[in-house]
Amino acid sequence: MSVMEVINAGFSYDGVNNIFERISFRAEPGEIFMIVGPNGCGKSTLIDNLLGLRKPASGSILLGNTDIKYMKPHEIAEYAAYVPQGHVKSFAYKVIDVVKMGRAFAQGVFSPPGQEDLEIAKQALLQVGMAEFADRDYTRLSGGELQLVLIARALAQQSPLLIMDEPTAHLDFRHELNVMEIVSELVSSGGISIVMATHFLNQAYYFENAGVKTRVALMNDRVFECVGAPSEILTPGNLENAFHITARVATDGEEGRKFILALRNS
Repeated sequence: MSVMEVINAGFSYDGVNNIFERISFRAEPGEIFMIVGPNGCGKSTLIDNLLGLRKPASGSILLGNTDIKYMKPHEIAEYAAYVPQGHVKSFAYKVIDVVKMGRAFAQGVFSPPGQEDLEIAKQALLQVGMAEFADRDYTRLSGGELQLVLIARALAQQSPLLIMDEPTAHLDFRHELNVMEIVSELVSSGGISIVMATHFLNQAYYFENAGVKTRVALMNDRVFECVGAPSEILTPGNLENAFHITARVATDGEEGRKFILALRNS
């Protein structure tokens, strides 16, 4: 059974102009499903629909076997956790308290997190290599450290699906690589499914090169133009059509790893 299934979904803000349409895919257990495409193609709006923040005007989004439009927020949280691309650090919470917020859906209205929730939060920090930061004020974290804490918060939900919207958008190269390594480990060893929207096309080849089960959906002009393995989808022809660039797919001579080399605007 798929973790998430999207069936012929479409969305419009005004009831006239579609932001996306005829979107269908399944997120399978233990895979990364990546949504790529040019600015304005509808990726972020689609992510909002997958999270239940907006309701599709047509089609269905299923979590498990249930249409998301019939689910309450805490029921959605049992299936799907969210990692945003950015976060405003408003109050000087301890890192461990931020991660424990991922357990909020499991609490009663007036029930504070218990010892079990604390242990789950600690384990989540350990998974992302941030255990030693548990008592630090999260307002004093770097961008890369904060992103790992947000991933830990999502892991604390213990949901089978992580939905990520541009999770490395504001990170330097070292922290981007760190996040990619952790994502690979979560999928390969933890069996978690990930749906990720990203502008960084080479991330798809990074996962494929690492042997992680990866599929890419190329979104353009409101639809998924094609879906498949990175090597099948991220071709020079498809990149020129969607992004209007001339590119080639190069191969590392020693290990055979593939990557996209952008040459110029076409």
